[in-house]
Amino acid sequence: MLLSELLYTIPLKSVSGVTDIEISKIEFDSRKIEPNTLFVASPGTQVDGHNFIQKAIDSGATAILCERFPEVLVENITYILVENSAKCMGIAACNFYGNPSKNLTLVGVTGTNGKTSIATLLFNLFRKLGYKCGMLSTVQNQVEDEVIPSTHTTPDSVKINELLSIMHQKGCVYVFMEVSSHAVEMQRISGLSFAGGIFTNITQDHLDFHLTFDNYIKAKKGFFDMLPKSAFALTNADDKNGKVMLQNTAATKYSYSLKNIGNFKGKVMDCGLFGLQMDVNGQEVWFKLIGNFNAYNLLAVYGTAMLLGENSENVLTILSELKPPPGRFEQILAIDHRVGIVDYAHTPDALENVLETIRDLREGNQKVITVVGCGGNRDKGKRPLMAKIACELSDIVILTSDNPRNEEPEDILADMQAGVSITQRRKVMQITDRREAIKKAAELANSQDIILVAGKGHETYQDVKGIKSHFDDKEELGLAFGS
Repeated sequence: MLLSELLYTIPLKSVSGVTDIEISKIEFDSRKIEPNTLFVASPGTQVDGHNFIQKAIDSGATAILCERFPEVLVENITYILVENSAKCMGIAACNFYGNPSKNLTLVGVTGTNGKTSIATLLFNLFRKLGYKCGMLSTVQNQVEDEVIPSTHTTPDSVKINELLSIMHQKGCVYVFMEVSSHAVEMQRISGLSFAGGIFTNITQDHLDFHLTFDNYIKAKKGFFDMLPKSAFALTNADDKNGKVMLQNTAATKYSYSLKNIGNFKGKVMDCGLFGLQMDVNGQEVWFKLIGNFNAYNLLAVYGTAMLLGENSENVLTILSELKPPPGRFEQILAIDHRVGIVDYAHTPDALENVLETIRDLREGNQKVITVVGCGGNRDKGKRPLMAKIACELSDIVILTSDNPRNEEPEDILADMQAGVSITQRRKVMQITDRREAIKKAAELANSQDIILVAGKGHETYQDVKGIKSHFDDKEELGLAFGS
């Protein structure tokens, strides 16, 4: 594709060189440059891409998109100066792949908790309704039956457009996509055409990146600010920031709710360990999903399906048959009736939701034993909060390691211990080795007791000092149960 075609609709400040040259690749990583590449130099969170312009040229880049020109301009290289290179890379990527999002019905899901569940439920629902679908999620990217491993909640803009292009080529009609706050802030969704946006909820997370909760809210809101007039914006009316998300959106506004007035109204009639009974807009349905948090997820999915023109009865019938995504309140039963639950809950709010659901479901003298840790090189502020919540809502708590990354596990656990009060210390154990922690929980549990292993959910690895080794909470709990 010609460079001039790639630059279509990009607001240019200055151009040095010719634009009628062929470009075969767009790249922001100087280590991945090939001949005839457009290299995008952007000031990142760790390194500044402008420092690698010469390296990119040496490796074959023929055009440079940047926010400041280098002191010396190399002959026969085209330099394009823009205000925001990350944002412009998104537009260029859309152009490079033929703007695939305009040929798809693309729906984005944002919020702290529930994104993966909603995106997965929508993907499975619409496939059962007879459509070809794609999905971009934390768990995996999927084109119909083809699974593509996921490395980020939202991939970079070039990868997104490549995947959307593949989905369009394979006949997909709908694509359901998790939209993270990082993706909005880092302009990964720039240039995409969304048919709708869904807001789940917002609680403390990612403050290591956003620094303040206000910045985090603004990042989420940025997704709705970019929605066009033709799109819908569906928000959780029971979250105090639900209305904030919609303040400046041009999209048509809708809401779902369990407590307040909403376009899509639900009421939980009954909830047990194997499902929940709900009234959804006047229709009573039994679902295989569990807990109030899943009641919200189901309402968001139902509301989205209605806004996309589907039949209410068909949608509810299919939803009643669907199971939760991997690692989301996933149950394992031991022969002696010990109950294991593996959940991705890695924020204070998510952990509280899961534990409150378990406490509501338990009967008689069933103990709740929680195994939980916090990831390294992430928001430290939530560590004591996670421990505090676990202590308040569990009978026994085992603090353990969870993807320590480049931090020492004991330092992370010390941060968590700060949330344990003097009176709660008697119920808390610290076992750094996660495998041993899960084994200990299984040993402490009697028949009917409930073990929650929280934090990793679907993940099948443990990240220590940059090395990812195989580790699966569900697998380990099954072994601990002797199954």
